[in-house]
Amino acid sequence: MAILLKGIMTAKQILRRSNLLANQATEVPKGFFAVYVGESQKKRFTVPISFLNQPSFQELLRIAEEEFGYNHPMDGLTLPCREDTFIDIISGLNLS
Repeated sequence: MAILLKGIMTAKQILRRSNLLANQATEVPKGFFAVYVGESQKKRFTVPISFLNQPSFQELLRIAEEEFGYNHPMDGLTLPCREDTFIDIISGLNLS
């Protein structure tokens, strides 16, 4: 339980940092990439590139490809899911 809670806190810290970075500049820090998440209003997150190796994140990418192809309306990767669902998914990812 403590390990799971630590992983969730770490993921939330990454998201909090990414939101601050997204609000301060449009540049994406080295080792991160930007994604847009949300239904009606898209919110920008910067996430570590290491998430690309995670099966649950790869599933989000597959769904994004089915819905948008390679033409993303926000000039960045758009993931077709709710913001809370996205946060739940990345909270469970291995942050190594």
